[in-house]
Amino acid sequence: MIDLNGALAQEFLADCREHLAAMETEILALKMGGSVLHEESLDRIFRTARAIGGPAAYFELIKINQLASKIEALVTRIRSGHALPTAAQSQVLLSASDCLRELIENPSVSNETDTSGVLARLSADDPAAVGAIGNSPAAPVLPRALRILLAEDDFACRLLLQTYLSRFGQCDIAVNGKEAVEAFRAALNQDRSYNLICMDIMMPEMDGREAVRQIRALEEAQGTLSTFGAKIFMTTTVQEVKEVFLCFMDLCDAYLMKPIDLRQLKNQMRAFQLIP
Repeated sequence: MIDLNGALAQEFLADCREHLAAMETEILALKMGGSVLHEESLDRIFRTARAIGGPAAYFELIKINQLASKIEALVTRIRSGHALPTAAQSQVLLSASDCLRELIENPSVSNETDTSGVLARLSADDPAAVGAIGNSPAAPVLPRALRILLAEDDFACRLLLQTYLSRFGQCDIAVNGKEAVEAFRAALNQDRSYNLICMDIMMPEMDGREAVRQIRALEEAQGTLSTFGAKIFMTTTVQEVKEVFLCFMDLCDAYLMKPIDLRQLKNQMRAFQLIP
């Protein structure tokens, strides 16, 4: 178990509290708007939930990760028209935010806290959650061969990833963020979008975070929310908590430290249902 009293964990928890306050403000704005769809508020709530939930997994704060992921999922259903932006839904989000705050204030016992009630309310209108009441949801359809983009300027790391990931599908290479964006744009225009992107942060021409922002903008311009878009794994030596938060706010899906642990990479691919 990671030391939750360590400086890195304490910085993460402090940032979580700050981001939660901002998220609650956005939820209240959503609630006051009733059935009016506030896309910007929903987007900020979604990004904040991802910024909390993504790093929480690294610190082995499982319940925090689960709850933040469920908030993401509900916001996605609202944005995609599968759930209504009602005052009741806003109240569910506020209750979830309160629960999230309680977990963050008591991290050492958070994994033992019963969050089943709030998780059930967050999933109440989600067809994928039907398994929780007795029926198993359909198994996800996995792509036969992945289309993978490796954006990495370090030759040794690029070779490691290409050698390993080639067993799962086609690997294309970009040596900077600008090339990554152009490769993604071309693939999107050909209706052959990537399933997985491994993105370094520190690169020439354009850094990884800017590349991720532009890639997500290209997806949204075609009507694809990031939840349903390419899975983007940041691969980096940068471990400052604020940088990790910013990467998830920019809508990456996972954050892997170099040197890359291939077992961890494979586990993340499984978690995002890219491989069985």
